[in-house]
Amino acid sequence: VGIGTGEAFTGTYGINYGRIADNIPPPEIVVSLLKAVKIKNVKIYDSDHGVLRAFKGSGLELVVGLSNDYVKEVNSSEDRAMEWVKENVHSWLPDTHIRGIAVGNEVLGGADQDLEAALFGAIKNVYKALSRLKLTDLIKISSPHSQAVFANSYPPSNCTFKSSIFQYMKPILDFFSEIDSPFSLNIYPFIAYKGDPQHIDLNYALLQPNHGIDDPISNLHYDNMFDAEIDAAYAALEAAGYGKMEVEITETGWASGGDEDETGASPQNAQTYNYNLRKRLFKRKGTPRRPKIVIKAYIFALFNEDSKPGPGSERHYGLFKADGSISYDIGLSGVSSWHASSSFYALK
Repeated sequence: VGIGTGEAFTGTYGINYGRIADNIPPPEIVVSLLKAVKIKNVKIYDSDHGVLRAFKGSGLELVVGLSNDYVKEVNSSEDRAMEWVKENVHSWLPDTHIRGIAVGNEVLGGADQDLEAALFGAIKNVYKALSRLKLTDLIKISSPHSQAVFANSYPPSNCTFKSSIFQYMKPILDFFSEIDSPFSLNIYPFIAYKGDPQHIDLNYALLQPNHGIDDPISNLHYDNMFDAEIDAAYAALEAAGYGKMEVEITETGWASGGDEDETGASPQNAQTYNYNLRKRLFKRKGTPRRPKIVIKAYIFALFNEDSKPGPGSERHYGLFKADGSISYDIGLSGVSSWHASSSFYALK
């Protein structure tokens, strides 16, 4: 894959910088790594001030998270929302390039109904704060969803929102239509494959050459699951009356290891998925259903996070190991020279 200037990266290929680990490098080192591999768009799951400080003056573009822990209190008070935005966004501008706020993460379709009910109010209050601070042109607001919000996604054009979730989703979609925010979705072909390896072609999930599938309703052909899952979201949005909304992918990745029953989790598959995905995103093209809308995606994740709960795979999504070396090669140039010159080892 040819690497262009740093500029060409803005907009299609980003990365999630999760930090649920006790052995990863400090944020200052992470910034130098991101610059070396020319990844400009970065998403974090909180608004940690150490991270915001490290990103200051770097030119990297950051999406910060208002985590699920804060959703209820920000929903209940406009003042609390303003306080949060001032403290974690406004006071860091313009030197730290905060360009988005993700309000909550995978709230809808989870187990907490009070949290689901609070999400829209939290989104609205954060937006009001941005508006009062005249930041709505600079900072986009979003709320990443898991695929648990959909009732069915096969074939893609058959996809609809779960009716139980739609009562919470509708006001958010109405509001996002007004303010021109995207529909943010986390998709994992790995998890779909792991759940049904008998019926899903591994090559289809890994964006490798394969026969693909034909959608009998739309007559569109899909040669990979990544595109099919995005178009399923477009179909659900269309069916609900939001045909103009753009889908952006806030997480996608493949585990390089996992528990014994986690079929498909391997360094080779993770390398293949991430390499092919990067190549696909750099083509700057759309999906069969939306050929003109260039796909943007944030890869999950920058590091293996050793303290994450759940199945083994959860701790093996990193493009990089904790020591800053690559987990597997996906063609990111600049790693080896960065590693050679890095002061990381001096810090250990």
